[in-house]
Amino acid sequence: MATSSNNNNNNNNLAVLTALDNARTQWYHVKAIIIAGMGFFTDAYDLFCITAVSKLLGRLYYYDPAAGQPGKLPQFVNNTVSGVALVGMFCGQLFFGWLGDKLGRKRVYGITLVIMVVCAVCSGISFGSTTKSVIGSLCFFRFWLGFGIGGDYPLSATIMCEYANKKTRGAFIAAVFAMQGVGIIFAGLVSMIMAKIFLVENPAPTFTENEILSTQPQGDLLWRLVLMLGALPAALTYYWRMKMPETGRYTALIRGNAEQAAKDMTRVLNMEIEEEQDKVIEFKQSNMYPILSNEFYSRHGLHLVGTMSTWFFLDIAFYSQNLTQKDIFPAMGLVNKAQDVNALEEVWETSRAMFLVALLGTFPGYWFTVAFIEKLGRYVIQLLGFLMMSIFLLIMGINYEYLRDNNKGLFALTYGLTFFFANFGPNSTTFVWPAELFPTRLRSTCHALSAAAGKAGAMIGAFVVQSYTLDENVGRIRHALMVLAFTNMLGFCFTFMLPETKGMSLEEISGEDGGGGAGRKEPRWGVKSPEIPVV
Repeated sequence: MATSSNNNNNNNNLAVLTALDNARTQWYHVKAIIIAGMGFFTDAYDLFCITAVSKLLGRLYYYDPAAGQPGKLPQFVNNTVSGVALVGMFCGQLFFGWLGDKLGRKRVYGITLVIMVVCAVCSGISFGSTTKSVIGSLCFFRFWLGFGIGGDYPLSATIMCEYANKKTRGAFIAAVFAMQGVGIIFAGLVSMIMAKIFLVENPAPTFTENEILSTQPQGDLLWRLVLMLGALPAALTYYWRMKMPETGRYTALIRGNAEQAAKDMTRVLNMEIEEEQDKVIEFKQSNMYPILSNEFYSRHGLHLVGTMSTWFFLDIAFYSQNLTQKDIFPAMGLVNKAQDVNALEEVWETSRAMFLVALLGTFPGYWFTVAFIEKLGRYVIQLLGFLMMSIFLLIMGINYEYLRDNNKGLFALTYGLTFFFANFGPNSTTFVWPAELFPTRLRSTCHALSAAAGKAGAMIGAFVVQSYTLDENVGRIRHALMVLAFTNMLGFCFTFMLPETKGMSLEEISGEDGGGGAGRKEPRWGVKSPEIPVV
């Protein structure tokens, strides 16, 4: 495995890039993490709060008196409600990722936030009162919500990557992504608090005691408020996003405006930076190859296959776990059976279980990555995460009935550890790597392609894997868990296509500085590449 080089290997590097790479950590780094991170907080809240209320939707709109059980979303409707935002994300990532390279990171960044705010609010609004109109309106706006969220992925990663210094870049990007964990916690916490408030004001018998009265009509307002509150954090950060200057790398290397890049980064870094227009022109002309070219294929073809495939395999498991929590929780003993609670109690118990799993399993993993990514590197963390996820999912698959019936505590621990190693592992590193490996003019596009591959995997989780858990059939659940263990092992294998990038500047990694780039032995245009030790 290749480790990084800390050499300042040539004199061809632009002053503005050198200043960014070697800048000490200061307030603008922290502010960039907060601004970009709040987008991911919103993303996670909006995506996963639907898990807390989807069973409530079934009780409210799909109750059948002849069935003798609480209302339940039909399989196709359940999968659509959970997965339509992922379809939107897939489209949004591709569109906004490409647009971010064409128009600039900052200009597109504000557009995605506006879409997220408007569609989060509209997700709680129905056009009509019939079941079809309510669910149809919800799915329509959650698609466009996902479209905006999708754009946030490549833009947040690219902006943070291009602002950061090379020694702490991985930790900063991972910190932005770690706000996803906070968003998942708040999705459970907000739903739990709101459900408790509504439950205190609207007590009701259990479904077994009274089928009709067990579903409080006030639940219709509850799910709408839970979804609409996702607009608040995004709206609060809009002003600060618009105040951020365009990244110095984009201004210099894509627009070719050395003067503006130097001016912007002088203000940000609080230091004088030389313009160097001639060098900017040289850099730009040397890296004009398009993504559909032999040059890109020879330099970054394997990198792109590696980032896309590992994110694809990871998201099959990660989104399957998150979206099917409501169906796994009863087996873990974290919630009561649907017949033994009323509608609002079911929301409260599901939200509480979401909150506990996120707080104890999901959240710590993100921050372990932040703490160790510059020490262990991306490579080790991703391999470790994929391997441990495979082991724990396989254990659950093989011993599902024993764990469910005889050792619920061990079941909950094993399930929580899969989340921990997803986040102290590939869920974080698959976000970091595509932002670092590719040249500036294609960085947002390549990150978008990688993220979109992940969402293709997530859609498999939402529309296929989730179907195996809805009827609580033991054999189907065991089969799903073992398949997820296998997909994680595929992710482990495809990780070997990627080079280590810690400690290197973005131009060293991509070869934009004239060197060979990460994982390549020969320089491209006359500058000797740094020696990369092999361990």
